[in-house]
Amino acid sequence: EVQLQASGGGLVQAGGSLRLSCTTSGIYFDDYAIAWFRQAPGKEREGLSCISSSDGATHYADSVKGRFTISNDNAENTVHLQMNSLKPEDTADYYCAVDVYFPSDPFHTSYGGYTYWGQGTQVTVSS
Repeated sequence: EVQLQASGGGLVQAGGSLRLSCTTSGIYFDDYAIAWFRQAPGKEREGLSCISSSDGATHYADSVKGRFTISNDNAENTVHLQMNSLKPEDTADYYCAVDVYFPSDPFHTSYGGYTYWGQGTQVTVSS
């Protein structure tokens, strides 16, 4: 059974930092990607970043490029999302997900979305 556990959310002031973690187990397929998404109230879910299991390739949405960094701790089966220079508009529920890696469509916008999801962790950025 594929399982993902997200953690690390919280309340932070604008300009501050948080590190989210996604611990995985039971992934049975090769060449997968672990991705972070977020969803704010009243807004559509947004793909933020993902990392490939095979070669460590990373992808970022324009909204977080230069501020967020994704990394993979293979020994701990954990993917981290380091979030710096946080803004109030980063306030949302953050989710990690895993599925087959498609470098041409890393957030699966044309493939019906990711299959396996963890529970959300809430991030609130105060102004």
